[in-house]
Amino acid sequence: MRRNIMVLLHPHREDSAVAAVRVWKALLEDGIIPVVLDEEILDIARRSSYPDVHQDLLRRCEVISPNQLATWKSRCELVIVLGGDGTILRAAERFHGSGVPLMGINLGHVGFLAESEREDLAEAVHRASQRDYLVEERLALDVSVWHEGENIYSAWALNEATVEKTSKSRMIDVVLGVDSRPVSAFGCDGVILATPTGSTAYSFSAGGPIVWPEVEALLLVPISAHALFTEPLVVNPNSRLGVEISSSNPDFSAVMWCDGRRALELPAGARIEAKRSESPIKFARLHTGPFTDRLVAKFRLPVSGWRGPVEEA
Repeated sequence: MRRNIMVLLHPHREDSAVAAVRVWKALLEDGIIPVVLDEEILDIARRSSYPDVHQDLLRRCEVISPNQLATWKSRCELVIVLGGDGTILRAAERFHGSGVPLMGINLGHVGFLAESEREDLAEAVHRASQRDYLVEERLALDVSVWHEGENIYSAWALNEATVEKTSKSRMIDVVLGVDSRPVSAFGCDGVILATPTGSTAYSFSAGGPIVWPEVEALLLVPISAHALFTEPLVVNPNSRLGVEISSSNPDFSAVMWCDGRRALELPAGARIEAKRSESPIKFARLHTGPFTDRLVAKFRLPVSGWRGPVEEA
Protein backbone atom coordinates (compact mmCIF):
# COMPACT_ATOMS: atom_id res chain seq x y z
CA MET A 1 0.00 0.00 0.00
CA ARG A 2 1.29 3.44 -0.91
CA ARG A 3 2.30 5.65 2.01
CA ASN A 4 2.30 9.45 1.92
CA ILE A 5 3.90 11.89 4.35
CA MET A 6 3.37 15.63 3.93
CA VAL A 7 6.43 17.85 4.34
CA LEU A 8 5.90 21.53 5.14
CA LEU A 9 8.67 24.05 5.64
CA HIS A 10 9.40 27.69 6.33
CA PRO A 11 9.36 29.49 2.98
CA HIS A 12 12.46 31.33 1.77
CA ARG A 13 14.83 29.99 4.48
CA GLU A 14 18.03 28.34 3.34
CA ASP A 15 18.25 25.96 6.32
CA SER A 16 14.68 24.81 5.64
CA ALA A 17 15.64 24.11 2.03
CA VAL A 18 18.63 22.03 3.11
CA ALA A 19 16.53 20.08 5.61
CA ALA A 20 13.70 19.57 3.11
CA VAL A 21 15.97 18.01 0.51
CA ARG A 22 17.35 15.61 3.15
CA VAL A 23 13.85 14.66 4.32
CA TRP A 24 12.52 14.08 0.80
CA LYS A 25 15.47 11.85 -0.12
CA ALA A 26 15.24 9.88 3.16
CA LEU A 27 11.50 9.26 2.75
CA LEU A 28 11.92 8.14 -0.85
CA GLU A 29 14.66 5.72 0.21
CA ASP A 30 12.20 4.24 2.74
CA GLY A 31 9.57 3.80 0.04
CA ILE A 32 7.40 6.68 1.22
CA ILE A 33 6.12 9.39 -1.13
CA PRO A 34 6.75 12.94 0.14
CA VAL A 35 3.80 15.23 -0.52
CA VAL A 36 4.96 18.80 -1.01
CA LEU A 37 3.43 22.11 -2.00
CA ASP A 38 4.43 23.32 -5.44
CA GLU A 39 5.16 26.82 -4.16
CA GLU A 40 7.70 25.43 -1.71
CA ILE A 41 9.50 22.91 -3.91
CA LEU A 42 9.72 25.35 -6.82
CA ASP A 43 11.19 27.97 -4.53
CA ILE A 44 13.91 25.49 -3.59
CA ALA A 45 14.42 24.45 -7.21
CA ARG A 46 15.15 28.06 -8.14
CA ARG A 47 18.04 28.20 -5.68
CA SER A 48 21.40 27.90 -7.41
CA SER A 49 22.68 25.56 -4.69
CA TYR A 50 20.07 22.95 -5.70
CA PRO A 51 20.22 22.71 -9.50
CA ASP A 52 19.10 19.07 -9.52
CA VAL A 53 16.01 19.46 -7.32
CA HIS A 54 13.61 20.35 -10.12
CA GLN A 55 14.69 17.52 -12.42
CA ASP A 56 15.11 14.77 -9.83
CA LEU A 57 12.95 15.21 -6.75
CA LEU A 58 10.12 16.97 -8.54
CA ARG A 59 9.48 13.79 -10.55
CA ARG A 60 9.42 11.48 -7.52
CA CYS A 61 7.54 13.62 -5.02
CA GLU A 62 3.80 14.21 -5.09
CA VAL A 63 3.66 17.92 -5.82
CA ILE A 64 0.32 19.58 -5.13
CA SER A 65 -1.05 23.08 -5.08
CA PRO A 66 -2.50 24.68 -1.92
CA ASN A 67 -5.94 24.28 -3.52
CA GLN A 68 -5.45 20.49 -3.58
CA LEU A 69 -4.48 20.31 0.09
CA ALA A 70 -8.03 19.65 1.30
CA THR A 71 -8.32 16.47 -0.75
CA TRP A 72 -4.86 15.24 0.21
CA LYS A 73 -5.21 15.56 3.98
CA SER A 74 -6.92 12.19 4.35
CA ARG A 75 -4.24 10.51 2.22
CA CYS A 76 -1.32 11.56 4.44
CA GLU A 77 -0.46 9.61 7.58
CA LEU A 78 1.80 12.32 9.04
CA VAL A 79 2.98 15.89 8.50
CA ILE A 80 6.68 16.63 9.03
CA VAL A 81 7.14 20.35 9.71
CA LEU A 82 10.56 21.96 9.24
CA GLY A 83 10.95 25.28 11.04
CA GLY A 84 10.18 27.03 14.30
CA ASP A 85 6.96 27.46 16.24
CA GLY A 86 5.56 29.86 13.64
CA THR A 87 5.90 27.25 10.89
CA ILE A 88 4.29 24.62 13.12
CA LEU A 89 1.39 26.96 13.88
CA ARG A 90 0.94 27.48 10.13
CA ALA A 91 0.85 23.72 9.64
CA ALA A 92 -1.61 23.32 12.52
CA GLU A 93 -3.90 25.87 10.87
CA ARG A 94 -3.77 24.03 7.55
CA PHE A 95 -4.38 20.57 9.06
CA HIS A 96 -6.83 21.61 11.77
CA GLY A 97 -9.71 19.16 11.89
CA SER A 98 -8.00 16.53 9.73
CA GLY A 99 -6.81 14.25 12.55
CA VAL A 100 -3.37 13.97 10.90
CA PRO A 101 -0.56 14.30 13.50
CA LEU A 102 2.23 16.86 13.13
CA MET A 103 5.90 16.13 13.81
CA GLY A 104 7.88 19.35 14.23
CA ILE A 105 11.63 19.50 13.64
CA ASN A 106 12.98 22.74 15.06
CA LEU A 107 15.06 24.95 12.80
CA GLY A 108 14.27 28.11 14.75
CA HIS A 109 15.19 29.33 18.22
CA VAL A 110 13.18 28.05 21.19
CA GLY A 111 10.89 25.75 19.22
CA PHE A 112 8.61 24.71 22.07
CA LEU A 113 6.18 22.92 19.75
CA ALA A 114 8.86 20.95 17.91
CA GLU A 115 9.68 17.38 18.79
CA SER A 116 13.27 17.22 17.50
CA GLU A 117 16.18 19.54 16.80
CA ARG A 118 17.97 19.88 13.47
CA GLU A 119 20.83 17.60 14.57
CA ASP A 120 18.30 14.79 15.13
CA LEU A 121 16.72 15.15 11.69
CA ALA A 122 17.83 11.75 10.32
CA GLU A 123 16.58 9.87 13.39
CA ALA A 124 13.23 11.71 13.33
CA VAL A 125 12.60 10.85 9.67
CA HIS A 126 13.60 7.21 10.23
CA ARG A 127 11.22 6.87 13.16
CA ALA A 128 8.48 8.54 11.15
CA SER A 129 9.02 5.95 8.42
CA GLN A 130 8.84 3.16 11.00
CA ARG A 131 5.75 4.70 12.63
CA ASP A 132 7.79 4.71 15.83
CA TYR A 133 6.06 7.58 17.62
CA LEU A 134 3.23 8.30 20.01
CA VAL A 135 0.33 10.61 19.19
CA GLU A 136 -0.54 13.32 21.72
CA GLU A 137 -3.63 15.53 21.56
CA ARG A 138 -3.46 19.22 22.42
CA LEU A 139 -6.44 21.33 23.40
CA ALA A 140 -7.31 24.14 20.97
CA LEU A 141 -9.73 27.09 20.94
CA ASP A 142 -12.82 27.91 18.91
CA VAL A 143 -13.19 31.69 18.85
CA SER A 144 -16.19 33.76 17.82
CA VAL A 145 -16.80 37.50 17.60
CA TRP A 146 -20.27 38.95 18.16
CA HIS A 147 -21.53 42.44 17.40
CA GLU A 148 -25.05 43.75 17.85
CA GLY A 149 -26.37 40.24 18.31
CA GLU A 150 -24.73 38.77 15.20
CA ASN A 151 -21.80 36.40 14.87
CA ILE A 152 -19.49 38.35 12.56
CA TYR A 153 -16.41 36.12 12.71
CA SER A 154 -15.36 32.60 13.70
CA ALA A 155 -11.81 31.37 14.05
CA TRP A 156 -9.57 28.75 15.60
CA ALA A 157 -6.33 28.90 17.59
CA LEU A 158 -3.82 26.45 19.02
CA ASN A 159 -1.86 28.86 21.22
CA GLU A 160 -4.06 31.85 21.89
CA ALA A 161 -6.50 34.47 20.74
CA THR A 162 -5.51 38.00 21.74
CA VAL A 163 -7.55 41.17 21.89
CA GLU A 164 -5.16 44.12 21.62
CA LYS A 165 -5.21 47.86 21.23
CA THR A 166 -3.66 49.24 18.07
CA SER A 167 -1.13 52.04 17.80
CA LYS A 168 -4.05 54.46 17.32
CA SER A 169 -5.47 53.76 20.79
CA ARG A 170 -4.09 54.57 24.25
CA MET A 171 -5.92 51.61 25.81
CA ILE A 172 -9.10 49.62 25.49
CA ASP A 173 -11.81 49.23 28.14
CA VAL A 174 -12.95 45.64 28.61
CA VAL A 175 -15.19 43.52 30.82
CA LEU A 176 -14.04 39.94 31.35
CA GLY A 177 -16.36 37.04 32.02
CA VAL A 178 -16.32 33.28 32.57
CA ASP A 179 -19.32 31.06 31.83
CA SER A 180 -21.61 34.02 31.08
CA ARG A 181 -20.82 35.70 34.42
CA PRO A 182 -18.80 38.95 34.73
CA VAL A 183 -15.46 38.84 36.58
CA SER A 184 -13.79 42.24 36.29
CA ALA A 185 -13.63 45.43 34.20
CA PHE A 186 -10.61 47.62 33.49
CA GLY A 187 -8.60 49.49 30.91
CA CYS A 188 -5.67 47.60 29.41
CA ASP A 189 -3.45 47.06 26.41
CA GLY A 190 -5.15 43.77 25.71
CA VAL A 191 -6.29 40.35 26.89
CA ILE A 192 -4.96 36.89 26.03
CA LEU A 193 -7.22 33.84 25.85
CA ALA A 194 -4.82 30.90 25.84
CA THR A 195 -4.50 27.13 25.96
CA PRO A 196 -1.91 25.19 27.98
CA THR A 197 0.11 24.88 24.77
CA GLY A 198 0.05 28.67 24.46
CA SER A 199 1.02 29.20 28.10
CA THR A 200 4.71 29.21 27.07
CA ALA A 201 4.11 31.68 24.24
CA TYR A 202 2.53 35.17 24.36
CA SER A 203 0.76 34.37 27.63
CA PHE A 204 4.10 33.69 29.30
CA SER A 205 5.52 37.00 28.05
CA ALA A 206 2.53 38.81 29.56
CA GLY A 207 3.07 37.26 32.99
CA GLY A 208 0.72 34.30 32.73
CA PRO A 209 1.42 30.96 34.40
CA ILE A 210 3.07 28.04 32.64
CA VAL A 211 0.59 25.17 32.45
CA TRP A 212 1.75 21.61 31.77
CA PRO A 213 0.30 20.35 28.44
CA GLU A 214 -1.48 17.40 30.04
CA VAL A 215 -3.41 19.79 32.30
CA GLU A 216 -6.74 20.59 30.67
CA ALA A 217 -7.54 24.24 31.31
CA LEU A 218 -8.10 27.62 29.68
CA LEU A 219 -6.21 30.79 30.56
CA LEU A 220 -7.30 34.41 30.63
CA VAL A 221 -4.35 36.82 30.94
CA PRO A 222 -4.66 40.65 30.95
CA ILE A 223 -1.94 42.73 29.26
CA SER A 224 -0.80 45.84 31.16
CA ALA A 225 -4.14 46.26 32.92
CA HIS A 226 -4.95 49.39 34.97
CA ALA A 227 -6.88 47.95 37.92
CA LEU A 228 -6.50 46.28 41.30
CA PHE A 229 -7.63 42.81 40.25
CA THR A 230 -5.70 41.94 37.10
CA GLU A 231 -4.36 38.49 37.92
CA PRO A 232 -4.31 35.75 35.27
CA LEU A 233 -7.14 33.26 35.55
CA VAL A 234 -6.95 29.49 34.99
CA VAL A 235 -10.38 27.97 34.50
CA ASN A 236 -12.15 24.72 33.65
CA PRO A 237 -11.40 23.52 30.09
CA ASN A 238 -15.13 23.40 29.36
CA SER A 239 -15.70 26.99 30.44
CA ARG A 240 -16.53 29.77 28.01
CA LEU A 241 -14.29 32.83 28.17
CA GLY A 242 -15.72 36.24 27.28
CA VAL A 243 -14.23 39.64 26.56
CA GLU A 244 -16.63 42.55 26.01
CA ILE A 245 -15.25 45.79 24.62
CA SER A 246 -16.69 49.12 25.69
CA SER A 247 -18.45 51.10 22.99
CA SER A 248 -18.13 54.44 24.80
CA ASN A 249 -14.43 55.17 24.13
CA PRO A 250 -14.18 57.61 21.19
CA ASP A 251 -10.49 56.74 20.65
CA PHE A 252 -11.21 53.01 20.46
CA SER A 253 -9.13 50.92 18.05
CA ALA A 254 -8.54 47.20 18.62
CA VAL A 255 -7.71 44.03 16.77
CA MET A 256 -8.01 40.33 17.50
CA TRP A 257 -5.20 37.95 16.55
CA CYS A 258 -5.38 34.15 16.45
CA ASP A 259 -1.97 32.54 16.96
CA GLY A 260 -0.42 35.81 15.81
CA ARG A 261 -1.34 34.90 12.22
CA ARG A 262 -4.95 35.85 11.49
CA ALA A 263 -6.21 39.31 12.38
CA LEU A 264 -9.63 40.93 12.62
CA GLU A 265 -10.26 44.62 13.27
CA LEU A 266 -12.82 44.76 16.09
CA PRO A 267 -15.77 47.12 16.13
CA ALA A 268 -16.60 49.04 19.31
CA GLY A 269 -19.00 47.06 21.47
CA ALA A 270 -17.77 43.69 20.15
CA ARG A 271 -17.90 40.57 22.30
CA ILE A 272 -15.21 37.89 21.89
CA GLU A 273 -15.89 34.36 23.10
CA ALA A 274 -13.48 31.43 23.30
CA LYS A 275 -14.17 27.84 24.21
CA ARG A 276 -12.53 24.46 23.90
CA SER A 277 -12.46 23.30 20.29
CA GLU A 278 -14.07 20.01 19.37
CA SER A 279 -11.07 19.35 17.11
CA PRO A 280 -7.81 19.08 19.06
CA ILE A 281 -4.44 19.11 17.32
CA LYS A 282 -2.43 15.89 17.26
CA PHE A 283 1.34 15.87 17.64
CA ALA A 284 3.63 12.93 16.88
CA ARG A 285 5.94 12.49 19.86
CA LEU A 286 9.33 10.78 19.75
CA HIS A 287 10.38 11.58 23.29
CA THR A 288 8.28 10.59 26.28
CA GLY A 289 10.25 12.46 28.94
CA PRO A 290 8.51 14.84 31.35
CA PHE A 291 7.53 18.33 30.27
CA THR A 292 9.68 19.60 33.15
CA ASP A 293 12.83 18.56 31.30
CA ARG A 294 11.63 20.23 28.10
CA LEU A 295 10.89 23.44 30.01
CA VAL A 296 14.36 23.49 31.59
CA ALA A 297 16.08 22.76 28.28
CA LYS A 298 14.15 25.26 26.15
CA PHE A 299 14.46 28.15 28.61
CA ARG A 300 17.94 27.07 29.79
CA LEU A 301 16.81 27.30 33.39
CA PRO A 302 19.41 26.99 36.20
CA VAL A 303 18.83 23.82 38.24
CA SER A 304 22.18 23.35 39.99
CA GLY A 305 21.76 22.51 43.67
CA TRP A 306 18.67 20.35 43.17
CA ARG A 307 19.02 17.17 45.28
CA GLY A 308 15.69 15.54 44.55
CA PRO A 309 13.26 13.82 46.90
CA VAL A 310 14.48 11.54 49.67
CA GLU A 311 13.81 7.92 48.84
CA GLU A 312 11.75 6.14 51.47
CA ALA A 313 13.15 2.94 52.92
